[in-house]
Amino acid sequence: MKQIWKPKLVYTQGKFLEHQGILTEDGIIRRIAGADELQQDHPDAAVTEWENMAMLPGTVNVHNHCFQSLLRGLATDRPFLEWRDEALYKFSPILSTEDLYKGALFAFGEMMKYGVTTVSDFFYVHNDGMAGDEAIIRAAKDLGIRLVLARTMYDWDGAPAGYVESVEEAVEHTRELMGRYNGTGGMIQVVPAPHSLHAASLRMIEAGYRLAEEFGTKFHIHVAEEMFEVRDVMKEHHMRPMELFRHMGVLDERMAAVHCVWLDEHEKELMSEARASLCYCPGSNMFLADGVTDIPKLMKGGVTIGLGSDGACSNNRISIFEEMRMAALLQKVHHLDALCVTAADALRMGTEWGGRLLDLPIGKIEEGYQADFVGVDLENISLQPLYRNYEQLLYNVVYSMQPEAVRRVVVNGKVTVSDGKILTVSETEIVRKVREVMDRFQKNR
Repeated sequence: MKQIWKPKLVYTQGKFLEHQGILTEDGIIRRIAGADELQQDHPDAAVTEWENMAMLPGTVNVHNHCFQSLLRGLATDRPFLEWRDEALYKFSPILSTEDLYKGALFAFGEMMKYGVTTVSDFFYVHNDGMAGDEAIIRAAKDLGIRLVLARTMYDWDGAPAGYVESVEEAVEHTRELMGRYNGTGGMIQVVPAPHSLHAASLRMIEAGYRLAEEFGTKFHIHVAEEMFEVRDVMKEHHMRPMELFRHMGVLDERMAAVHCVWLDEHEKELMSEARASLCYCPGSNMFLADGVTDIPKLMKGGVTIGLGSDGACSNNRISIFEEMRMAALLQKVHHLDALCVTAADALRMGTEWGGRLLDLPIGKIEEGYQADFVGVDLENISLQPLYRNYEQLLYNVVYSMQPEAVRRVVVNGKVTVSDGKILTVSETEIVRKVREVMDRFQKNR
């Protein structure tokens, strides 16, 4: 069905424009032109008016762990390893497939309500084998959010048993899911995600890379989040992480590296030369006291940078608009340079560059891109003040906007949030399901 969307303002080509219409069909943006002209040319199209709203590209969350939303507020204000053991390792072994579904509904529903239209979920709880992967996919389908499942490959036996697979099992399961969902033109994609140098063997990482080559995708991997990881890699391999990846032959444009807090100058250069991508999670890095990734250096080197929320027990908010603000402010104070990451940079990281990182036509309101939009209320108090030419609007979206300003969310041409409420799954039902899991958790404390 053809649809014409008529917002007060639309953000396209790096600026806000008035009196524009967006023609969509089959979930794709077909044309952007004057609203009156579009209606004359397409009298059969349904027309949706967004009065007093600005249309922005849907935000892209390039790194999340949906099951961790169920752990929010547990083992909080602890050092990294203590947090890991008392939250992740303690509770994930008791998660059933249905618990994982409920956690994904919770995580994806909350972030979609706040403007996320695509999420890459780095998922590694396989207590019931591939049933967990399918539960995450089912939740995304039920909510109507676009999903890249970063199917984790993990063989360190110090972790809970439900995380661990042999290399052969991980390859078999990941390949099966990639074959089932990739290349179908749908809302679900699957990519390999060897966990990290401390939780995946070199053989497992190489296997993940080979799968990415076979299917023409990226592979995702945690890199240098904590200092101990770098020390352990140097002790065992006598190289730093990016040097080891280059030596293995897996450092290239297929790598989507997560965090990259503790890279040295040479590693940043290697990453730039390889045209690898970065999944940057500023909120989580601050929450866990990880450190500060050198975003200005990596941006100058041509690294594609997308924003991730990480899991909601290590952040604890899962809004990419929030991550835009934190990314810019953290870099400014760390580098003592107010211009090192601008509002426009942060917005691109959370939209266009996230789409580029995930190899999807998303994150921009342009012809040929997916019809994924967010409508924000121009009369919301957090977006004030505004001149008549709206020159402050971009800055207010990044630096001052509160979640209640997000009034509409459209994914694949379908409205999933209206007047700030999720339409696809009852929010009351989501909360009820979360409480059921909490009752089980409390019995296991």
